[in-house]
Amino acid sequence: MQRYYDTDEFKLFQGDCIKILEKATPESIDMIFADPPYMLSNGGITCHAGKVVPVNKGKWDESKGLDEDFEFHTRWINACKRVLKPSGTIWISGTYHSIYACGFALQKSGFKILNDICWFKPNASPNMSCKYFTASHETLLWAKKDNKEKHTFNYETMKNGDWGKDELKKPNKQMRSVWQIDTPKSYEKTFGKHPTQKPLELLRRIILASTNKGDLILDPFTGSSTTGIMAIELGRNFIGIDLEKEYLDLSIKRFEQAKNKELQWQ
Repeated sequence: MQRYYDTDEFKLFQGDCIKILEKATPESIDMIFADPPYMLSNGGITCHAGKVVPVNKGKWDESKGLDEDFEFHTRWINACKRVLKPSGTIWISGTYHSIYACGFALQKSGFKILNDICWFKPNASPNMSCKYFTASHETLLWAKKDNKEKHTFNYETMKNGDWGKDELKKPNKQMRSVWQIDTPKSYEKTFGKHPTQKPLELLRRIILASTNKGDLILDPFTGSSTTGIMAIELGRNFIGIDLEKEYLDLSIKRFEQAKNKELQWQ
């Protein structure tokens, strides 16, 4: 496999994640974060900066129908299972358009679901149609590959860590399954943005919860590589895959900025 970008700690591949993962080393990944297409680009509308805009993100986000969409989720989840270590876990982010199909595919593939997390967005965009409740959360599924193996969960870090503006997390209390985290800050989009970009703070919590320093993290739908930027900041290693050259180039700019800042502090 030819790498699009390659350092010791941060590697990017361009292409279909299923085909790439079929060639990857089996049982080599400690944790996977996946933000697969939500299959929303079908002519709808959404809100951006207070304006009504088309929801269409690209061909990669178009639904092909319920059965074919589910087959896609099953295939990429099985490809991920092949490369996960027996003790490895996977996180999947989604809305109601996709997350239930992903959950069923996880169970059919033999994963054990450990938690579903409600990521509450206090600054979510309004609903422009005024026909539905305002969507102000996404669901995260956390699952382990092999129920007989011990998975990583850094309980004390979750209980006693500094979680900033999350008003739902009480000091010295167990981390619960509802997380209050704002959408990405403006500085996180310095070089441009991905239409489904996740906030650094969300990935900080996920990575600190379920990995240790030196672990290898995979994001099969890496986009602008928020997962990778936070992985490197926290002393982990990263592999990202994406179809779109535009977003891989954005990932590289973000990574190189992060590394330059790190060198300045040394």
